[in-house]
Amino acid sequence: MSAVKDLVEYIVKALADKPDEVTVSEIEGENSLVLELRVASEDMGRMIGREGRTINAMRSVSRVLGAKMGKKVTLEII
Repeated sequence: MSAVKDLVEYIVKALADKPDEVTVSEIEGENSLVLELRVASEDMGRMIGREGRTINAMRSVSRVLGAKMGKKVTLEII
């Protein structure tokens, strides 16, 4: 398990009304890491935030942590 996945999962579970339905899966390549975030449909708007601010903030944090590990990180909501 990567530190980026753990951080994203921690943040999302703290924000979600239904933290039991939060899953974060990772697809790791040589120089990249794709995180797929799944939440309950009621929590979808909360994860995106107004004008996408919440998801963009999570993407920024995950990119910075990934850069320290030498990986390009992409965070997607599914």
